[in-house]
Amino acid sequence: MEKTTQLSVMGGGLVGCLLSLYLAKQGYRVDVYERRPDLRRTDINSGRSINLALSDRGWRALETIGISEDIKKVAIPMYRRVMHDKNGNLSFQPYGQEGQAIYSVSRGGLNQALLDLAEAQPNISLHFQQQVMEVEVASNKVTMLDTVSGQEHQIQPDVIFAADGAYSMVRLSLQKTDRFNYEQSYLDYGYKELTIPPAADGGWKLEKNALHIWPRGQYMMIALPNIDGSFTCTMFFPYEGEPSFQSLQTSEQLEAFFQEMFPDAKDLMPDLAQEFFENPIGSLVTIKCLPWRHSGKILLVGDAAHAIVPFYGQGMNAGFEDCTVLRSLLEEHQDDWETIFQTFQDVRKPNTDAIADLAVYNFIEMRDKVADPRFLLQKKVEAKITAQYPDAWLPLYSMVTFSPDIPYADALANGQRQEEIMRALMAHIETEEDYNKPEVQQYLQEHLA
Repeated sequence: MEKTTQLSVMGGGLVGCLLSLYLAKQGYRVDVYERRPDLRRTDINSGRSINLALSDRGWRALETIGISEDIKKVAIPMYRRVMHDKNGNLSFQPYGQEGQAIYSVSRGGLNQALLDLAEAQPNISLHFQQQVMEVEVASNKVTMLDTVSGQEHQIQPDVIFAADGAYSMVRLSLQKTDRFNYEQSYLDYGYKELTIPPAADGGWKLEKNALHIWPRGQYMMIALPNIDGSFTCTMFFPYEGEPSFQSLQTSEQLEAFFQEMFPDAKDLMPDLAQEFFENPIGSLVTIKCLPWRHSGKILLVGDAAHAIVPFYGQGMNAGFEDCTVLRSLLEEHQDDWETIFQTFQDVRKPNTDAIADLAVYNFIEMRDKVADPRFLLQKKVEAKITAQYPDAWLPLYSMVTFSPDIPYADALANGQRQEEIMRALMAHIETEEDYNKPEVQQYLQEHLA
């Protein structure tokens, strides 16, 4: 049955579209406002990552609206990390157990599929090139700018869902209210997108079903596969210092640097200099705030509530999980928006704080530790523990990525406990065979059995 409450979703990106579909399925009329043009008719990548890592929390959300199988047809499973050293030698680390993978998906392709689904719903209206200027929090009156005509106009929905990203204008209005806590933290690193094009036969020049990492201590580059045979490379690099984006000013400097640090990748990147100097530098920000809600009339979701850096591949997945949680609360509490919003905030805030902290930690791991033989040995030992004690030990990465029933906060707490155990164990281990030492087995028996 269609409901009379008028809902507005600010933001027509991945989270905004998915949320609008959930709301429509509950019988609400939903207006979606997006400041950019319709990406199905305009190329608006503007330097943003064109592919993302989709894992189990995201898949769960897509399954509930019936498009997971369609997305899997254009997603590439990545079963392991492949680390490239400065000499082009490779080492490997599986992501999970046999058959488990994260998936490289096109941001634009996924967004287009969600927009198509939203447009097909009779109670969803899409409005493009409509920018939020200000929200009058007391009345829910929103001043909008039509970026085509340059004219301002006002809307006054009953309930506003702010899915308008890390630089949310709705959140900015809430920040002006009393007792609103806001924390913003940038890494001293930016990122730049580069490309490894397809091979002449249309195939992939690197292992297709893997996420490739070039860890270099204080910086790194990664590459994710695309359906067309190309790889999207992302270089995470300091803004200033030596080396940095600031220090690489000429093609000669760039070529010499890549030849020294990423020689096997450089040979596969014919447009390196053009892309490096033309593509924008993106920033890496973590945002935490509270409250996410106001008077049962406004709710922040996705990056507007909890922007995180991309190093656990969970930004989109966490946003999609927001929608999954909201969906169950909508079914349980119907039109009791105050209860829905308060419960949502209580449930999600500790978990999004946890994944934000984990994402920063994982940057250090990917940038530095994955090139450390001791770290790789520890991961092999952890795999042996998982096989021996499957009910008592699940690696942190698997808890976050492949176990959607484990909240992020619980995964973080379990991971910290496991790290204490590993520190004690690794004092007795120099090789994989040392795992069978009596003192190692006795310690595991005491702590896990």
